[in-house]
Amino acid sequence: MVSRRGTKSKTPGSKRTSANPPSRKQFNPSLHRFQERYEQKEFQAKPHGIPVRVLSFMGVTVLAMSMYSGYLYASYQREVSKAQSLDVPRDVSDRYNSTAPTFDAEVELSEKAMRLGKKRGDLIRLARGDVLEVSCGTGRNLEYYDLGERRGTDDQGHAAVIGCRSLTFVDLSPQMVDITREKFQAANPEFTHVAFRAQDAGAVTVEAPARVRDLAGAGKDASDHRAYYDTIVQTMGLCSMADPVGTLRHLGEITEPERGRILLLEHGRSHYDWLNRILDNLAPLHADKHGCWWNRDIGAIVEESGLEVVEVKRWHFGTTWRYVLRPKILCGEKK
Repeated sequence: MVSRRGTKSKTPGSKRTSANPPSRKQFNPSLHRFQERYEQKEFQAKPHGIPVRVLSFMGVTVLAMSMYSGYLYASYQREVSKAQSLDVPRDVSDRYNSTAPTFDAEVELSEKAMRLGKKRGDLIRLARGDVLEVSCGTGRNLEYYDLGERRGTDDQGHAAVIGCRSLTFVDLSPQMVDITREKFQAANPEFTHVAFRAQDAGAVTVEAPARVRDLAGAGKDASDHRAYYDTIVQTMGLCSMADPVGTLRHLGEITEPERGRILLLEHGRSHYDWLNRILDNLAPLHADKHGCWWNRDIGAIVEESGLEVVEVKRWHFGTTWRYVLRPKILCGEKK
């Protein structure tokens, strides 16, 4: 139905709308301050995120660590003062004569922590042919040798002669050589191509059971019949030698010139100056007690020896060194 004014009339059920919106609730400052005080009290009443017992334990732990650190630093300073007052000779190899009976027990824990057993095994498994181990100590490498020369395949799957035909163990300490002999004979009574000698590694000679190489068949002078070792092993020995550079040079002269290898696992200077300072400060004390100059630069020794580097690896902040070396043969040089 249309009204007289031309607009639709409101139906009985239509919803009446207001032209003015509803008024907003007025802000009450007093009520707002009350709410803030209430929320603050509620927050203070709640417990902290970290229990009091935990906080107390953390405080005691920090205090104990601080005290222990202070003790270690004071002990380190005393050891440094003691070390610097010592007059230790360069050649400390005679210490091993007295430490031989207890040597294995002294180094067992540290070698396990550093996983040196695995590193020894990985290196010794490269040995083949007639093998010489110098600075053999108490025979900590014995279990890793592959005894018996035979045809097989190398790590790349190529046909090769693998295994050890003979073993010769040399150390300057007769007491340590005796321990190595006892261990080897107890573990390998059937292997007879083995020799044990108390001798300076810098003057070791090639003797039985190593074979003599007939170099005439390799295009050399027919009168040049010389004996070489196929592999020479030394682990943790350069640190105790009076002349490590000269010793390495000599070992290179008795290594088979074409396929022979010198395998080294040594410890010495680190990648880091702060650690080298610690090694330097305590070196005299360590050498006097254990017969080992643990701060020698193994890389510099190898470089000065003139041997060719086939492989080098380092672990334990750079203090553990692994080298595979070979004699460096100049063009036209006659061995």
